[in-house]
Amino acid sequence: LARWLLHKMRLWDYRTSNGVDHFIANSHFIARRIKKVYGRNADVIYPPVDVHNFTLSENKKDYYITASRLVPYKRIDLIVESFSQMPDKQLIVIGDGPEMEKIKSKAKGNIELLGYTEFSKLCEMMQGAKAFVFAAEEDFGIAPVEAMACGTPVIAFGKGGVTESVVPLGYEQPTGVFFNEQTVPSVIEAVKLFENNYDK
Repeated sequence: LARWLLHKMRLWDYRTSNGVDHFIANSHFIARRIKKVYGRNADVIYPPVDVHNFTLSENKKDYYITASRLVPYKRIDLIVESFSQMPDKQLIVIGDGPEMEKIKSKAKGNIELLGYTEFSKLCEMMQGAKAFVFAAEEDFGIAPVEAMACGTPVIAFGKGGVTESVVPLGYEQPTGVFFNEQTVPSVIEAVKLFENNYDK
């Protein structure tokens, strides 16, 4: 029944798209999806990010950070599982949500789960982090932009809108490192690559 209903909704959605005057996407990643599905071009308007509240700090400490609502597609579980296999590296997780208990069960002693945190504390922790870790495939990805506004490099899954904001290693003035698969070995490899090029 669900498959039949979803099929009908897709047909309706495709038909009604012809009545749309103009498509706007929040990244080129989404604009390509619009082109593929609807055969229409879309102008890209990036979401507003209040970078003025995330001020630059060059005083970095020896910890990594991730901050997100703890829901499945954000893949915080993947980040925690990866850092659980790197006991010499400290990870701080900020955020709360339905995946909290699952993530707690994967966390080892080098991982600190702070739960919901006030904005001032989040900003302070992001400013001091060695790098921000991001494992989701997002339309745009606001949190990595906030991290970079703090002068904090980003280690991210190299798919989605984040590829339009992070300048990866290998380009002039890189701001981060990408990993190619949402797997533990891929995250670990990216962290090692980052550390081998840190401050270079």
